[in-house]
Amino acid sequence: MGLYKLCAPMLYKLSPETLHGIAIKALKSGLMPKTSPVSDPILNQTIWGLDFYNPIGLAAGFDKNAEVPDAILKQGFGFTEIGSVTPRAQPGNPQPRLFRLLEDKAVINRMGFNNQGLYAVAERLKKRQRKGIVGANLGKNKTQEDAVSDYVVGTRALAPLSDYLVVNVSSPNTPGLRALQSKDQLAELLKAVLIARNEVVATGKAPLLLKVAPDLTDEDKADIVDVALETGIDGMIISNTTIERPDSLRSEHKGEGGGLSGQPLFEPSTQVLKEIAKIVDGRIPLIGVGGISNADQAYEKIRAGASLVQLYSALIYDGLELVGEINRGLVERLMVDGYTNITQAIGADL
Repeated sequence: MGLYKLCAPMLYKLSPETLHGIAIKALKSGLMPKTSPVSDPILNQTIWGLDFYNPIGLAAGFDKNAEVPDAILKQGFGFTEIGSVTPRAQPGNPQPRLFRLLEDKAVINRMGFNNQGLYAVAERLKKRQRKGIVGANLGKNKTQEDAVSDYVVGTRALAPLSDYLVVNVSSPNTPGLRALQSKDQLAELLKAVLIARNEVVATGKAPLLLKVAPDLTDEDKADIVDVALETGIDGMIISNTTIERPDSLRSEHKGEGGGLSGQPLFEPSTQVLKEIAKIVDGRIPLIGVGGISNADQAYEKIRAGASLVQLYSALIYDGLELVGEINRGLVERLMVDGYTNITQAIGADL
């Protein structure tokens, strides 16, 4: 058992937001021990012209303000994603807004895009040496009615400073945000963002990804993929948190409002990934996220069509040791199945 799991019962006496703040401070201090990355060519792949030495990324939501991207990469991640970032700083929703569902290995959050705004984030990104892959997740301010303008402003500021960009229209915690996934609104938004990106970076730089919700109808999925392919974006992230509440939830916090992540999200998010992967048919890369807490689940996402995977909630329960455990487990599973590189396993179950 790792040190984190031994300390977890004591750490859980702190509120989730307090513990999150401590984790950020620990990473900023430079005192966190660096993790030797799992280095095996079987995990290497090049996507969007970027060299990923392993497929495990940290999802947006942890490093909202780009305070510790390089410290995170030193913990064995193949890439990390900062944000969500809105043009203007905003406090987010009232606390408490983050809840551990211990019995379910899950989390409910209704943070509401709390962040320090584009200026603060851009200043931090300007100072880093650009080693390692760091993406930027873009949101809109709660009071902004012209959503497109917020995403365009975010794109102009962060495309030159990031390795990839994510348009997040799938958080359930900003009123009206998910409506931007409708076909016409999404097409207008993505076209405007692509124009803005192409004006500030060279061709092929800052690939643009779209992050979608797991709570989509079959028609929604088909429409979103149509728009993604027609507009020419570079990839999709599947999926964000869910507003659904499975009957199996046991925690006292199961009725809290917000997005549910963690173990209960694994099956539904993987099902949506499979369905979208079948429609996409390899034309753009997909990132699978939702409920990953071990190597088997990461491998299942890859075999369901994900080129890369992301996690976050599982770290609350298993600590940063999990990153190395998953990567080592992936090497073993790929070798057992006779693959010489991870790219051969992508979509194997479709």
